[in-house]
Amino acid sequence: MEIITNRQMDEERALYGTQELLLRDCVFDGPADGESALKECRNIQAENTTFRLRYPCWHDHGIVLRDCEMTETCRAPLWYSQSIHILHSRIRGVKAIRECSNIEIVDSDIVSPEFGWSSRNMTIRNSRVEGEYFMLRAENLRFDHLDFTGKYSLQYVRGGLLTNCTMDTKDAFWHVDNLTVKDSVIRGEYLAWYSHNLTLINCTISGTQPFCYCTGLRLINCRMEDADLCFERSHVNAELTAPVLSIKNPLSGKIYVPAVGEIIRDIPEARGEVLVGETPPVPGAAHRKKKAR
Repeated sequence: MEIITNRQMDEERALYGTQELLLRDCVFDGPADGESALKECRNIQAENTTFRLRYPCWHDHGIVLRDCEMTETCRAPLWYSQSIHILHSRIRGVKAIRECSNIEIVDSDIVSPEFGWSSRNMTIRNSRVEGEYFMLRAENLRFDHLDFTGKYSLQYVRGGLLTNCTMDTKDAFWHVDNLTVKDSVIRGEYLAWYSHNLTLINCTISGTQPFCYCTGLRLINCRMEDADLCFERSHVNAELTAPVLSIKNPLSGKIYVPAVGEIIRDIPEARGEVLVGETPPVPGAAHRKKKAR
């Protein structure tokens, strides 16, 4: 593997098509203001390297960024690439990752509007992310201990598992399909409208008008705070551990809740059951009893 150390590069396509390269203590910046420094490369590692120029890593395969920085001027840094590992790094460029696959992000700090669009197989662990329209139309996500802030997050996502996450968001989870969220805190308005097969387990959820127009929605041992007009026109089964302000027109399913300020039914289709003060059955109990006979 070729090693480049303590070098500053600013020319157009500075290392175009390079393979098997280690960059250490380098800087991509300078008066030439060149773009696409590492385009069409394979098996690139960068350590303690700063990226200030645009579009550095497009159409690459095999990228490791360790203790690196991509600044605000490093726009759209990682597009159309595969096998990306970002470790202990700081990313600030807008549209940082798009249409990439097999991405791992660990112990990193990211501020990037429109991050992760149309990407597949992404893992994020022990990291902070801030930005609008986070992960639009992405697939197969695995997030653990993610601290996220920003509006319109995780829309049209297909497949994934979020655990131990904190999300301060708005209009999140719209149109998601087959997503599970566990042991997490979600704060935001208008959550998960039009979602399909969304499951939340042991979560704390707050904000107005959550979970409307959903199908296959499940909430298991979840706490909802300051929640009003919940579950409008949704097909839902929910086991809630705290009172809610109001529930409106659930179409089907059962909602177990300790108390509710108001149950609104003003359409004939709203046949979902709201079971106030009742204890939900133990999951699987009916199946085990039938089998014992």
